[in-house]
Amino acid sequence: MPDFVYLNGKILPRGEARVSVEDRGFVFGDGVYEVIRVVRGRFFAADFHNRRLRRSLEGIRIDLPANQSPEKFNEIAAELLEENGQLEGEATVYVQVTRGVATRAHAFPSPAVDPTVYISTSAFKPMTRLKEEGTRAVTHPDLRWGRCDYKTINLLPNILASQYAVEQGATEAILIRNDEITEGAKTNVFGVLDGSLRTHPCNNHILPGITRSVVESLAAELGVEIDQTPIRKSEIPKLEELFLSGTTTDVMPVVALDDQPVGSGKPGPVTRRLQKILTESIYSSAPLGD
Repeated sequence: MPDFVYLNGKILPRGEARVSVEDRGFVFGDGVYEVIRVVRGRFFAADFHNRRLRRSLEGIRIDLPANQSPEKFNEIAAELLEENGQLEGEATVYVQVTRGVATRAHAFPSPAVDPTVYISTSAFKPMTRLKEEGTRAVTHPDLRWGRCDYKTINLLPNILASQYAVEQGATEAILIRNDEITEGAKTNVFGVLDGSLRTHPCNNHILPGITRSVVESLAAELGVEIDQTPIRKSEIPKLEELFLSGTTTDVMPVVALDDQPVGSGKPGPVTRRLQKILTESIYSSAPLGD
């Protein structure tokens, strides 16, 4: 199958794409990214992703040239999907923007340089079995920096937490900061406690997840109120349900945490209702965010 990517104004085979060793993304992790879900060539919640990318860029002070924008990146990604034969079935789009190429120095380049823009697409297959049966997760200290609300490419703490989860036979690490669940290493986290759907509030300690935002909107349609009060570590044994949300995770039930069953040890009714309505939204002809 063809495998084309976009790099700094050109669409070219992935194997021919080259980034300078002085790119600030390479030497400093100085950049941001987005991952967008695509169903039969249709972007899901693209507006939400574009707003978050713009916010991340503004947050770390990367300015795009006048002829570039998140919306323009969507157009390029659509061309890549066609070139790569991924207009049928499902795919993901990866967009990464770094501050650009400059001699290594911690302060921003002066004068400013053009950012490096990289876009790729990949075929995607949903985790259907895990969504039906539920998955296992583990807790892990949240060791990340203080601006988790920007989707930066600085992911080493997430990588270490994810590797710990894999080594424990789990699929996700649920992060704990100051004895409170913040989010997962690559997902947002919701729990049902005393009949209330709880999640961490959107602040600098979590990423404002796109699927999280969609789930909150759909929950309101179902009459399910969301209490943005963090779940404390001491409350974990009392959880009736627990689930993850994410662009490639959808709504994923967690049926065991740290080798202990969550609730009945099976996906619960609130999780199932939200799974169903999210799936309908993703695969509908008019997805949320378009």
